[in-house]
Amino acid sequence: MKIAVVGRGNVGGGLADRWERAGHDVTRIGKEGGDVSDAEVVLVAVPGDAVADALDSVQGLDGKTVIDATNLFGIEPPAGFRSNAEFVKSKTNGPTVKSFNLNFARLYDQVEGQSPKPGNIWSGDEEAREVAEQLIRDAGYEPLNGGPLENAGPQEQFLKLMIGISNDIGPCFYRFSSPD
Repeated sequence: MKIAVVGRGNVGGGLADRWERAGHDVTRIGKEGGDVSDAEVVLVAVPGDAVADALDSVQGLDGKTVIDATNLFGIEPPAGFRSNAEFVKSKTNGPTVKSFNLNFARLYDQVEGQSPKPGNIWSGDEEAREVAEQLIRDAGYEPLNGGPLENAGPQEQFLKLMIGISNDIGPCFYRFSSPD
């Protein structure tokens, strides 16, 4: 799969490394921007308040499947939107999911040693499901569908609980499973 990663930090760079090891063709884009016309999917992994500027510097986004991995630390979503993910969708006009915002990037190198696999919650458009779940698996996580894109706002807010938990036990993985 051809993936463009917008953001070269811990999340963007870490996921790009994992996807390259899984055999994907990954293009990394930083603050200077670039063209994602050849990509099948775009990961947005920049600071939550930098999304508008980051997307303004990227060409070829229209209609692309996008994974929004951003977080809003102490700030509100852009005016008129319930989440950063919905804002991203308004800029790209393509199938959009919120994912990877509840996983600690500093634990990416420990994912393979976990049994069962750690979870990764995603909320988003059903048209993006197959791609999102494949990339979640290829990053080493078990996909957990959190519902439609309107659930991206509560998913972004869940970060407050994740930070609270990590303040108590340290960076951690999470798993959800059925009783069987």
